[in-house]
Amino acid sequence: MVDTLRLKLRFGILLSMMCLAGGALAQTSANREAKPQAAAGAADATCPAILQHTFARLQDEKPQSLCQYKGKVLLVVNTASYCGFTPQYQGLEALHERLKGRGLVVLGFPSNDFAQEKSSNKEIADFCENTYGVKFPMFAMSSVRGRDANALFKQLAAKTGRAPLWNFYKYLIGRDGTVLASYASTTGPDDAALLRLIEQQLAKR
Repeated sequence: MVDTLRLKLRFGILLSMMCLAGGALAQTSANREAKPQAAAGAADATCPAILQHTFARLQDEKPQSLCQYKGKVLLVVNTASYCGFTPQYQGLEALHERLKGRGLVVLGFPSNDFAQEKSSNKEIADFCENTYGVKFPMFAMSSVRGRDANALFKQLAAKTGRAPLWNFYKYLIGRDGTVLASYASTTGPDDAALLRLIEQQLAKR
């Protein structure tokens, strides 16, 4: 009887030690997992609200966070393949190529809101590359106006009071994430007033 009690006591002590060890391991694991999350949260805090969106890349539909462009001057444009303003692709690409080293990025958002876009992302990507040599970042086709507008364009419309009135409408965003201005489709990439404001923003650090 005494031996049985001793065995039960030893088993109870052993079980308690195992539980304590398991709890310590679980806490260590939780701490390890919490660190990357905290780091990610800190990184997100430095990203302006206007850029806290993720969109599929046009060419392969891989998700891309706009936060990668924080600290840049951004010219956001809704595009289409069958529009009278479609040749602006050439000027937009030239502008992007000329000023990207100083911090300008052109972002293209194809849309069929005005019934002038191709039917698939692959067709749009091929057209942009083969016809105009577009290399600036472009994203999968989406809506840019109305209740179905993507999250970025909803914010841009709210900040400026202007949703795109047609294809190749433009929004300029400063290095700090401030939405500075919107421009009608008739304002080309070589417009003097637009270029002056871009230059002013590029001069800021």
